[in-house]
Amino acid sequence: QVQLVESGGGSVQAGGSLRLSCAAAGIIFSSYTMGWYRQAPGKQRELVAAITGGGSTNYADSAKGRFTISRDNAKNTVFLQMNSLNPEDTAVYYCSARYTLRSTWDYWGQGTQVTVSS
Repeated sequence: QVQLVESGGGSVQAGGSLRLSCAAAGIIFSSYTMGWYRQAPGKQRELVAAITGGGSTNYADSAKGRFTISRDNAKNTVFLQMNSLNPEDTAVYYCSARYTLRSTWDYWGQGTQVTVSS
């Protein structure tokens, strides 16, 4: 059974930082591209950042320069370091896994709330 379990969400003031973690179980972690999505109220879910098993990354324009995605393949964990947070970053953040050779995201976590106050 595949499980993706996020942690690290919370409430911060604008300009603050949070580090999200996602622990994966039930998959060959290094064979999966891992991603962080977010969904704000009334908005579509959007990809924030992704990282391949080999460590190549890509970011949404809104995340570039502020967020850093990383992974520890030995611990089956992916991280999202978020700095310089602003209220527009408020959303539920979801961890997702996509088998490297596929184009669709296969598995999702339950989400963790991030709230940034001004």
